Amino acid sequence: MRIATIRGRLTLVVPQGAIDVADASAGRFGPDPQSAFDDWDAFRRWADRVDAQAEPYADDELGPPVPAPRQVFAVGLNYVRHAAESGLPLPAEPLVFTKFPSSITGPTGSITLSGDTVDWEVELVVVIGRTARDVDPEEAWSYVAGLTVGQDLSDRSVQNAGSPPQFSLGKSFAGYAPLGPVLVTVDEFDDPGDLRVSTLVDGEVRQDSRTSDLVFDVPQLISRLSRIVTLGPGDLIFTGTPEGVGLGRTPPLYLRAGQELVTEIEGIGRMWHRMEARS
Repeated sequence: MRIATIRGRLTLVVPQGAIDVADASAGRFGPDPQSAFDDWDAFRRWADRVDAQAEPYADDELGPPVPAPRQVFAVGLNYVRHAAESGLPLPAEPLVFTKFPSSITGPTGSITLSGDTVDWEVELVVVIGRTARDVDPEEAWSYVAGLTVGQDLSDRSVQNAGSPPQFSLGKSFAGYAPLGPVLVTVDEFDDPGDLRVSTLVDGEVRQDSRTSDLVFDVPQLISRLSRIVTLGPGDLIFTGTPEGVGLGRTPPLYLRAGQELVTEIEGIGRMWHRMEARS
């Protein structure tokens, strides 16, 4: 199943087009996209049986599939080769920070750069489907509503300001958490633990890796986080970025106004954004 936000409304995406959930369910679910997670199991049962007319839609009508999560977790140094390019040892525990929800935006459009040291970071984003507390890794996938594409855009100057540095503000400017184009349920993947992830800037490949290189995979992240905090329906986990970030180059290379950023994950889809200068 593929879920989207189209024109601000909860939508099912099928090969024939888009099905407005509130209309098709006679108001039982939707139109608020976040309402899908209020009773995820009931929504899944309904969506698996829905028989309604699909309508065409345009890509620029897509918004973030999870526009208002209560909690957004993000994980640093969570790819083996990314840790190597950073010159740091593999972490013994997940390095967790947050991106504030006000940074979320949709899968297309423009993003205003906060400065001249803004980096790209493609990330697989996990969407929680039901309340998770003290979850065993073997059961973790059953708590996942689906997966989507994310970018953990990062102002490196702000991120690394201070001693010790703090990450969250430098990664939470408006638009610095694009999501989309859709949320895809886990059953749609042959192996949800091994997906190709990539970033292109003006058509040039900057990142190209696979989620099988994660230090802490999705079940481990859910298990370890849920032993400390309660994960709620609709919460997000940005699982980390692979090698190829601009900070890891010599000299460092960052996004510039006018550039097009394309972010893609196998089996989910792609996002594209135009970088704009701050006025």
